Amino acid sequence: MDLYTITRQFADSWALLALFLVFLGVVLWAFRPGSRRVHDDISNIPFRHEDKPAPAEEA
Repeated sequence: MDLYTITRQFADSWALLALFLVFLGVVLWAFRPGSRRVHDDISNIPFRHEDKPAPAEEA
């Protein structure tokens, strides 16, 4: 078999399974228990300093 056929068969079987498992892991990680607080904090970043500028950080 040539290289293209081998890679194609690998991509059609095991690579597809591996990518699906990575996708499933990312979805489960995003919706894990206890992550709601983190997501709420991140979603409020644009509104943190709505009334005044952010304080200057010391270098």
